[in-house]
Amino acid sequence: MIAAHQRPYLSFFLLAIATGAFMARIPDLQTRLGIDKAQLGLTLIGLAIGSLISLSASAPIIERLGSKRTLSIAIPGIAFLLAFTPMMPSAPFVFGLLFLAGLLAGTLELTLNVEIGRIEAQCGFSIMNRAHGFWSIGFFVTAVTASFIRQAGIPMQTHMVVVAAIVFALAVVNFKGMVNAPKPAIVTDDKPPLVAFPTLALMPLCIIGISACLVEGAGIDWSAIYMRDVFQSEPFVGGSGLTLFAFFMALTRVTIDPVVDRFGASVVARVLLVVAAAGLSMVWLADHEYVALAGFALMGGGCSAVYPMAISAAGQKTDRPAAINVAAVGQMAFAVFFLAPPLLGFVAEAWGMKAVYVVCLPLILVSIFASGALKSGSRSKSTVSPASHETAL
Repeated sequence: MIAAHQRPYLSFFLLAIATGAFMARIPDLQTRLGIDKAQLGLTLIGLAIGSLISLSASAPIIERLGSKRTLSIAIPGIAFLLAFTPMMPSAPFVFGLLFLAGLLAGTLELTLNVEIGRIEAQCGFSIMNRAHGFWSIGFFVTAVTASFIRQAGIPMQTHMVVVAAIVFALAVVNFKGMVNAPKPAIVTDDKPPLVAFPTLALMPLCIIGISACLVEGAGIDWSAIYMRDVFQSEPFVGGSGLTLFAFFMALTRVTIDPVVDRFGASVVARVLLVVAAAGLSMVWLADHEYVALAGFALMGGGCSAVYPMAISAAGQKTDRPAAINVAAVGQMAFAVFFLAPPLLGFVAEAWGMKAVYVVCLPLILVSIFASGALKSGSRSKSTVSPASHETAL
């Protein structure tokens, strides 16, 4: 029997398994389509466009269908759409599939964050960071597995179809017997808008989420290039920046929920943002590659749980449906996450690689002052205690 608070863990894990397998096979997809890097980038942006649209506009659909039905459609749908990409005859067809997968991925992200917020309100303990940590774990696991699969010469089409079948089977198990968490009381009877715009009260949460995603983009997309260009590091050492960033991000996410319960989201976020700022400063000022590697580790741990906490705080607000508030914060953060790589690339081209990490610092400092907005309302009491929650895990 899968507990209610454990279903989001497996859902995030399955999403990471499906998308991670695809990301690992992108070089094979490029070879098969016979396109250059610029054309590949334009093809892959379909996933980002679809995600941003659904994060903005899918809230009313989620409210109508409910979490169980939405997740049951989205997770297998993403896996099977990605499985068909190596069968497409040209890049425009792949773009179309990725756009559809992005629509489902954005809807899935929004649904999971809303459902987690409701579970937290019902049970009285935090699971948001741990749930997002399972995405990090799943992505890492599937990336490592895919490297061995590629080494063995298994075709991308076979790999993706097998992954889709596994995701479908585990999704059926995960959602069998699932019951939607109860909706919190809403203080307004207004109809949900078709597009989720942030309210003034949500702006601090948006700033916090944006800063975390900006640091994540700087760490994931530019760490290896930074190590190569600044220190002329060997490939193994250069790749260690990303490895350390991802490892400490996952580790922090899966372990920090009890800390949030004890000290509060506002205090924990301030500490993490200070850690992220320290990491950015170390990378910026590093005169040795190992100092930079330590900086990337601090960046990963520092930005890890900040976005999930902002999402959780948005879902706890009762001025309008939780899906609307979560979408408003999520769409702004995701926009930065997807736009950060090319924008930071212009910064690197104009002022050098170290400037990429300097420009992130002001937003982190603003987020430190905005962290007071993470104080959520009191959660409903429950017979389930944090201690029994840990036992259930």
